[in-house]
Amino acid sequence: MKEVNKRIFPVAASLRTFLSLILIRVVLTAKITAPTPSTQFSPSLSRMEQYWSGSAINKNKGMVENLQSYGIIKSRKVAEVLENIDRGLFVPNGAQPYIDSPMAIGYNATISAPHMHATCLQLLENYLQPGMHALDVGSGTGYLTACFALMVGPNGRAVGVEHIPELVSFSIKNIEKSAAAPLLKDGSLSVHECDGRQGWPEFAPYHAIHVGAAAPEIPQPLIDQLNPGGRMVIPVGNIFQDLKVVDKNSDGSISIRTETSVRYVPLTSKEAQLKGE
Repeated sequence: MKEVNKRIFPVAASLRTFLSLILIRVVLTAKITAPTPSTQFSPSLSRMEQYWSGSAINKNKGMVENLQSYGIIKSRKVAEVLENIDRGLFVPNGAQPYIDSPMAIGYNATISAPHMHATCLQLLENYLQPGMHALDVGSGTGYLTACFALMVGPNGRAVGVEHIPELVSFSIKNIEKSAAAPLLKDGSLSVHECDGRQGWPEFAPYHAIHVGAAAPEIPQPLIDQLNPGGRMVIPVGNIFQDLKVVDKNSDGSISIRTETSVRYVPLTSKEAQLKGE
C-alpha cells in the first residue's frame, strides 16, 4: 500500500501543475482576444444589454449615429425619423436623454432605452409606410408614437394609448414641441387614456402594433385589432421576458417568433401599476 501511495502522489502533483499551466494559458488568451469596447456589444445579444453609457453623447444626432455604428439602425428611414424626433423632448427635466438606458418617467413607468426603440422601429418599418395605421400601447411620454406618426404621415393614423392620465397630458405637451406637432394638430396623431390591453378599436385594424410593457400572454384584443398582413412587437413574460414578433397572415392565422430577451415593466392595470405590482 505504501508503494502505491508513493506512485500516486507524484502523479497527482504533476497533474495539478499541468492543469494550472492550462488555466494560466486560457486566462492569458482570453485577455489577449477579449473584444474591444467598440465591438463587444452586438445586435444579436440580449436587448437587456446597454450599448453605451455616460454623458459623452449629448446630442440627439450623436445618439442616432451611435445606434447606426452599433448596427441597431439599419435603414435610412429609421435614422431620419429618430433624427427628426428629438428624444430630449420626451424625458423628464434633468434626465440625460441620449444615453442608452431606460429612464423612470414617474408612476412606476419608464421610457425604453434608445436601442430598444430603434430595434422596434426596424422590426416595424415595413408596416409603418405612408397611409398605414399604427398603435402604440403604453405610449408613456409619447416618443415612439411621434416616430410612428412621422412614418405613416398625414394620410395614415398613429394612435397612442396610456392609462395614466398625467402621462397622457405630458405626452401631448411633448409632441406639441416636436416635429410631429402638425400631425397632432390635423388629427392623424392622437393619444388616448385607456387600458392598453384593450387596444383602441376606433382606428383598427392596425398594420403595426407596438407594446411598451411586458404581458404575461399576448392580449387577444390586440391580436383581433391587427390587420391581416400586419405585425405586432410585444414583450412577453414575467421574470423571464422575450420580445415577440407577431405576424398575422392573410388568412388570419398568427405566426410568432422570438427576437431577443428583454426586460420591461409589466403590462397591467392602472391600479396595479401605481402600487408597483
